[in-house]
Amino acid sequence: MSKYIFITGGVVSSLGKGIAAASIGKLLEARGLKTTIIKCDPYLNVDPGTMNPYQHGEVYVTDDGAETDLDLGHYERFTNTQLSKDSSITAGKVYFSVITKERHGDYLGKTVQIIPHITDEIKERIKKVSKSTDVDVTIVEIGGTVGDIESLPFLEAIRQLRWELGEHYALNIHVTLLPYIKSAGEQKTKPTQHSVGRLREIGIIPQILMCRTERPISVEQREKIALFCNVDVEAVIEAADVKHIYEVPSALKKEGLDELILKKLNIKLVDKGIKNWEEGVLKRLRSPAKEVKIAVVGKYISLQDAYKSIYEALVHGGIANNARVTILKIDSEQVEGNGFKKVLKDAHGVLIPGGFGSRGIDGKIAAVKYVRENNVPFFGICLGMQIATIEFARNVAGFKGANSTEFDGETPYPVISLIEEQKKVKNLGASMRLGAFGCTLEKGTKSFEAYKSGKISERHRHRYEFNNSYRQQLIQKGLVIAGINPERDLVEIVEIKDHPWFVGCQFHPEFKSKPDSAHPLFKGFIAAALNHVK
Repeated sequence: MSKYIFITGGVVSSLGKGIAAASIGKLLEARGLKTTIIKCDPYLNVDPGTMNPYQHGEVYVTDDGAETDLDLGHYERFTNTQLSKDSSITAGKVYFSVITKERHGDYLGKTVQIIPHITDEIKERIKKVSKSTDVDVTIVEIGGTVGDIESLPFLEAIRQLRWELGEHYALNIHVTLLPYIKSAGEQKTKPTQHSVGRLREIGIIPQILMCRTERPISVEQREKIALFCNVDVEAVIEAADVKHIYEVPSALKKEGLDELILKKLNIKLVDKGIKNWEEGVLKRLRSPAKEVKIAVVGKYISLQDAYKSIYEALVHGGIANNARVTILKIDSEQVEGNGFKKVLKDAHGVLIPGGFGSRGIDGKIAAVKYVRENNVPFFGICLGMQIATIEFARNVAGFKGANSTEFDGETPYPVISLIEEQKKVKNLGASMRLGAFGCTLEKGTKSFEAYKSGKISERHRHRYEFNNSYRQQLIQKGLVIAGINPERDLVEIVEIKDHPWFVGCQFHPEFKSKPDSAHPLFKGFIAAALNHVK
């Protein structure tokens, strides 16, 4: 039977519960345990698929096509676990399921209530994941902050699970904050005391406290926190700020967190360490031999989390090339007109990520024209690939007014158009082309060279695609079709000959990149950018 680690957060949001969960998973895997991680989100949306990036941040996609919270990206980047739609549990999914069962008559006339029906649904979904994946430890992150009314059903569910599973089979870890008051010159423990107090009011007693802090925690403060929060002194873990998120597993290991977790769960395993992680990832992060500047031209640039996986995959590409990647974040509306010459002149490579809507499109097209004509390495992802196709059609093939039907329904040359089956879609949620699809690569292309394989599988999230009606005409003008989905004859990758690196892919390679195993396309893109530096 799987053992469970429940992770909650208090005081403020954005404390890094997702990074903490992923780091714990990394440390337990290093000990030889098989783990999986679940994210419980209290919002009433069924999933974040229809939410504005400014509201939610990036939508992460799994192989089986689930649209999920970006924390699942951290889970997969740090660990070897492969997540699924069941790894994301939202209040929307839970309530929708319970109400559907009630309408069906499954509750046999009973009054449907938060307890036990909603909490039972949450517990069953959590247990389903650990049973289906046959893991040693299931890590469950509860979204939100203790005290939020919407989180209460999830907290009650894990309280019940902890009681049902018994000692050594479930562990509660609370992530909290120790703020430093500069005017007083003191680090304050009171917010942590109050946060733990709120947890204890609902019957959850955390056994480990992960204290986020800017400054080291003194012995006296650890003893004070332990006394007032009813935990062992060794269970007060310093979660200090680090320069790179990939340093967190090592920092927590130095605090003895993995050893403490095994002790609490009554698991005895030899410590094999994380030497490969520290030498293969951290050493190159801290002391890279080279440096490269990559411009990311997007429409949600002002929000850090909107392109989270993109930024991380660029860092991974840097690690693979022993280089520091400096990311130049450029709002696509800044490069409209002649603005691109000023903002792109210092970039050694340009990446255009995915997105929806017409805002900023002209800037992206101008950026692609600039990099194509000036031999600057270019990487287009999803919408970025579509923009590259539009720019090529207009400025090389001579298709004046070429566009995507997403932006111009009356365009004379719809080189990008709505997927045929999407024309019948009425409900927008979870209705895009989602999840993993196969792709066959053309030999002699940059993509084939990067993957070193003729067949790949990548994750998708889009409604519009390359219009095959213009395929042969664009090929005749020099566009290279480097990758095709064989089942639907869908164009997946486009390239341009005689260019240092000009690759656009319809899928999202950033979702499969890891710090110790950079995605081939990001690795190749950064290598090309480094050559451009020379």
